[in-house]
Amino acid sequence: MFFINKRVNKILLLFIILIGLSQSAQALPKGTQLNQPDTLSYVQYKGSVVDNESKTPLVFATLAVNGTNIVTISNSEGEFLLKAPRNIRDAKVTVSYIGYQSRQFSLSEFKPEKNRIELKIQNIKLSEVTVFPKDPELLMRAVMNKINQNYFKDPMLMTAFYRETIKKRWTYVSLSEAVVEIVKQPYLTSRGDYAQIYRGRKSTDYTKLDTIAFKLQGGPYTNLMLDIVKNPVLIFTDDMFGNYQFNLDNVIMIGNRSTYVVGFKQRPHLIQPLYFGQLYIDTESLAITSATFNLNIENKEVASTMFIKRKPVGCKVYPMQASYHVDFREKSGRWYYGYSRGKITFKVIWKKRLFNTIYDSTIEMLVTDWEKLTENPINPAEKLKSTVIMADEIAGFGEPEFWGEYNVIEPERPIETAIKKIQRSLERKNR
Repeated sequence: MFFINKRVNKILLLFIILIGLSQSAQALPKGTQLNQPDTLSYVQYKGSVVDNESKTPLVFATLAVNGTNIVTISNSEGEFLLKAPRNIRDAKVTVSYIGYQSRQFSLSEFKPEKNRIELKIQNIKLSEVTVFPKDPELLMRAVMNKINQNYFKDPMLMTAFYRETIKKRWTYVSLSEAVVEIVKQPYLTSRGDYAQIYRGRKSTDYTKLDTIAFKLQGGPYTNLMLDIVKNPVLIFTDDMFGNYQFNLDNVIMIGNRSTYVVGFKQRPHLIQPLYFGQLYIDTESLAITSATFNLNIENKEVASTMFIKRKPVGCKVYPMQASYHVDFREKSGRWYYGYSRGKITFKVIWKKRLFNTIYDSTIEMLVTDWEKLTENPINPAEKLKSTVIMADEIAGFGEPEFWGEYNVIEPERPIETAIKKIQRSLERKNR
């Protein structure tokens, strides 16, 4: 990363892409064999979340089972998949989305499939906000000073679903998914979070990558770095505030809580690539509840060096887009990391080729359950390295019931199509 603060140079920028000459075409790997889960212990619900007027899908809406730590989100098509134990059929599910009125449903109201949830836009009058900050930078400093009051002080054991994909134009060429266990360290400690794979599956079709093999380095650690409260050095530290301009863009409702929307961007005189975006801050507690931001890639040459570790001779690789999102969730007055997503689009320019190639790389991780950590559940020998390449770490595709009772993000339709093709390929291969 390139910042005025030299300490940040030691931190990976969310994605590190390995680019090199690919080996000969590889066959799809065999599926990992796992024990079949007890499907009688939980119920699965599918559906979609949409705007009640336009019927537009609401991307990454949250569905949380009240009184539990069970959470899932809708995908980029607005579709969701929720799994819950059979013995809590009377529990309530809260469906929420930024800027919309939250709704509650009983699990008993859900059908196995084709549930359609419509949410209404919710506006707020500025007069309803008790404190309206005049200086957004002072507001941000107050936010950072209240981290100890707003976020968990104890280590937590989290179960999360992780997915990474690489697309060449419109075709998926690499897909890796995993259920991971994470030890999330307290927010005001310097101890780093760490993780291990519980279950995983992947497919990489190098035949569709021409002569380039993209690999994403960092896996779940990349998503954990997006926790900008635990890792303020990513964007904001005391000595970095001067690099940014802040502006109060709006005041909206998230659920029943009023929320400041604070915009930020790097100051014009700075040439190093920094970030721009919006922070969502609870007006009462001053906790950051969500953030959406992008890297300034106007200086493509410098930005390229932040992502690319190796590349073959005769090509140039430039980032076209680098966007990120992180959500936090609240329980009993304390907030914790809940979801993050990153997407980078690259253009590969070949010296002796007429056409360029576009690649999209996406990572996302959703915390689906968590509990206070009482003992270390992760064997040090099984702990993932921070430089892990998930596509190399896990085996092939699993059984239809591979994920069992674990909540995952419903595959997007193109991904789902790719998965079905992979499964058919494996079936033919094993005949």
